[in-house]
Amino acid sequence: MNKSELMKTANEIRKGAITGVYSAKSGHPGGSLSAADIYSYLFFEELNIDPKDPKKPDRDRFVLSKGHAAPGYYAALANRGYFPVEDLKTLRHIGSYLQGHPDMKHIPGVDMSTGSLGQGVSAAVGMAISAKLSGDDYRVYTLLGDGEIQEGQVWEAAMLAAHRKLDNLVVIVDNNGLQIDGKIDDVNSPYPIDKKFEAFRFHVINVDGHDFDALKQAFDEARTVKGQPTAIIAKTIKGKGVSFMEDQASWHGVAPNDEQYKLAMEELEKAGEALCQK
Repeated sequence: MNKSELMKTANEIRKGAITGVYSAKSGHPGGSLSAADIYSYLFFEELNIDPKDPKKPDRDRFVLSKGHAAPGYYAALANRGYFPVEDLKTLRHIGSYLQGHPDMKHIPGVDMSTGSLGQGVSAAVGMAISAKLSGDDYRVYTLLGDGEIQEGQVWEAAMLAAHRKLDNLVVIVDNNGLQIDGKIDDVNSPYPIDKKFEAFRFHVINVDGHDFDALKQAFDEARTVKGQPTAIIAKTIKGKGVSFMEDQASWHGVAPNDEQYKLAMEELEKAGEALCQK
């Protein structure tokens, strides 16, 4: 995909995430929107995956360690062709396979069930070790929240990843600066994030998480790294794409009401139309 197509796709992912959360009357819009561009690049450009064969053995693995950002993840999978986009409206409904957090047993394209913060990255490290032991060349990608990295388990996993020289592992931190209780540096500052991962012997890349040229450069660079895992620290804006949600911790885990949903979708529709005219 070219840059314009990736931007359009990210906008569709944002629309899908907002629609899902609105339909559920619950969920996590803020972190889904901040990661939408990352989802777009991963699922439509970077990952070796096939929606027609979700379990193909040589596929790249993706683990959403910040499992609450599932609405955006599901919107990416739906737009990639794993299941109908219309199903996003069933998010968190009784009987729906689209649960509030990713479920590998029922959702096509989901490689790991996640939700307990810190555990997803640990599972990703295990997958990367498995690939090394088996001589497989698939790569493993995991997306963490910047609030999530306050969890000690994240750093235990990081220590092991470096010890095992997992150059098939890419850890992405969605650094939107906010968590449910406010600014991450007010709650329990993880800064400097890049220096911490460097201390854990990761190859570290700082990037604008909304710039597709920068994302391409970062993921291309990660592929060249040998003998150590890579951490991509993506600076993002929580709620990106919906003006009244941007940089507001209050939109971490709240669904829009009817009027807010209408306003959000109008903004995203206009953004989509503007992208089509480029």
